[in-house]
Formats: sequence, structure tokens, C-alpha cells
Amino acid sequence: MDSGFLDEKLKKSIINGENEEAERTAREILESGVDPLEIISRDLNPTMRFVGERFERNECYLADLMLAAEAMKYAMRAITPIIIQEGKQLTKVGKVVIGTVSGDIHDIGKNIVAMLMEANGFDIYDLGKDVDSMKFIEKTAETQSKIIALSALMTTTKPSQKEVVDLLNDMGIRSSYKVMVGGAAITEKWAREIGADGFGDTAEQAVRVAQKLITER
Repeated sequence: MDSGFLDEKLKKSIINGENEEAERTAREILESGVDPLEIISRDLNPTMRFVGERFERNECYLADLMLAAEAMKYAMRAITPIIIQEGKQLTKVGKVVIGTVSGDIHDIGKNIVAMLMEANGFDIYDLGKDVDSMKFIEKTAETQSKIIALSALMTTTKPSQKEVVDLLNDMGIRSSYKVMVGGAAITEKWAREIGADGFGDTAEQAVRVAQKLITER
């Protein structure tokens, strides 16, 4: 079967959230002799970026984004064992520790950002919600990550973002890490005030900010 047809079939199955079809088509492409890493860079990552951009433009719903992400995972179920078997290495853009700050239990926005970052080649360490400020720093050191992404959805929890930046300064390690902030309660002005390195107003923008920060290391 024509490889171009299979590529489009895989992309369509991810966009439509068709899990089994995505996995089956990924296997077909592999069986045709295509390198598994090429499938990821040529088909999977661009498709998730496309879905993320549609979501940002309000052209699809959150449910559509989540379904596409799940379908991509199914495609990866077919691809990952071949990568391991052949001893190949996935090229990662960088490592990010992400979480919702202390006192804040909202995580939908954070989850979307984490998902899109992962789809764009980042290794993601998601600490969840209501995360103690020091835990961000400890996890970053443990994983040798370079970016700390802090989400805050409430005005009352904004100071927790500042607390992480202040702790890094007090420990004398601020220059070793890039801190990016976001969330419903956050503005670019606030990011500048607390000394953050980047601000993402939307999930797609957060990915672009992370990509830029990684190149500035």
C-alpha cells in the first residue's frame, strides 16, 4: 500500500481519536519498512501540533484534544517496542518539571500543557496539583531538568509561583534553571514582576516558550 496513503490514514485516525485504527496503521507503516523514529517526527508530532493549534483557535473542543492524545499513545504502543528492539534513541528537546503550585487544586490547563509539550518532544515530569514549592526544585535537580513550569489558576495562589523563584534565588541556583509561569490568574506583567523567564497564555504558546527557553540555556 502507498506509504503516503498510510501516513494520511495515521494522521486522520489520531485527529479523529480512533485508538485501534491509529495503532493498526502505525504497525502497517512499520511493516512497510519505515524507520520508527521517522513515523514520530513525520506523522505523530506534527499531527498533535496541528490538533493543539486547532484547540488554541477554538476550532475543536478539549475532548477532541484529549482523544487525539490518547490515539497517539496507541500509535506509540506499536512503535516503542521497535525503537527499543533496534536500540534507537528518541531525540528529546529537553526536560521539564511541571505542576500546579501549592494551594491550587486545578490541573486541567496544566495537563493540556504537559500533553502538548510531550507531543513536541519534551521529557515531562508532572508533579500534579497543590505541589509544595521546594518539591519543584528537588524534582528538577533529581531529573536534571532545565525548565520549571508553574501553573496557578487562582489569584490567591499566585504568590506560590514567586516563592519558587525566590527559593531558587536564596539557594544561589537561579541561573541554573528557566522558570515559566501560566494559568488563568497569570499575566505577562506578573511574570516579569516575579522574575520568571517566560509566560504562556495558552497551551500552544507555552510549548513555544519552552522551546525558546531550551535554546537559551
